[in-house]
Amino acid sequence: MKKMTTLRERGQLTIPAEIREAARLAEGDPIAIELTAEGILLRPQKIIDSTQAWFWSPPWQQGEREASQELEAGSGQRFDSAEAFLAALRPR
Repeated sequence: MKKMTTLRERGQLTIPAEIREAARLAEGDPIAIELTAEGILLRPQKIIDSTQAWFWSPPWQQGEREASQELEAGSGQRFDSAEAFLAALRPR
């Protein structure tokens, strides 16, 4: 995705909304800036709350991807409540 922006007074840039949304950037997020042979590289530096770090671990993210693929393929199972989910687990 390529978008254009304009450098403003005091070196300020506005990152287009589509890019901010795709990168899940929010106001106050730190961004590393690096000068490379190709130009300027902006790299978001999200800070993950330590109580949520498990969610971003590679094994958990792999499971999230697999679950999403199952839902898209229609092979997963949905439950209307936690009780219905637990009832389905009991026979197993």
